[in-house]
Amino acid sequence: MPTRSIRFTPLKFEQQIKVVLWVFALLTALEVINLFTGRLLNLFGLIPRQLGSLPGVLFSPFLHGSLGHFLSNIVTLCVFLLLMLQHGGRRCIGISAWIILTTGVLVWLFGRHAVHVGASGVIYGYFGFLLLAGLLSGKVKLILISLAVGFLYGGMVFGVLPSRPFISWESHFFGFVAGLMGAWYWAKR
Repeated sequence: MPTRSIRFTPLKFEQQIKVVLWVFALLTALEVINLFTGRLLNLFGLIPRQLGSLPGVLFSPFLHGSLGHFLSNIVTLCVFLLLMLQHGGRRCIGISAWIILTTGVLVWLFGRHAVHVGASGVIYGYFGFLLLAGLLSGKVKLILISLAVGFLYGGMVFGVLPSRPFISWESHFFGFVAGLMGAWYWAKR
């Protein structure tokens, strides 16, 4: 019996918008629940080197410390997610999983003792990926995305440095590194 290769077509723009809206709705729902429970969900945040906090590797990117924290992340996350989807739906899912896991594990191993929550590690991972992946891909559309991200969001690179004690620069740094590593590995595949 002959085998047929499965072809994966890129998502259409309408489908990409739906994915972004679903992610927006999910994170907003979690923020509303967290807000009305007095930040009870933040018990699932990531505390470095605490075994009971290991689930935070997966959950912490979906939680935020305050409404202002959520609002400062959600728009950039949605913009970057839409740009990530230009690399393909499957690749976006794979890179997202890579960034979440790698960032979480590295923060758990090397972060300072604090509760780390927020999507900024994912945002910085997307930032690193988008900066490098388009340039490595050789595809004009993706190169233009890399250049636009570098021009419009280039100042984000300073967020990987320690600045304020209540900001998880470790998530920013390790997310950025995970994104660059993902771009280096997957951009040409």
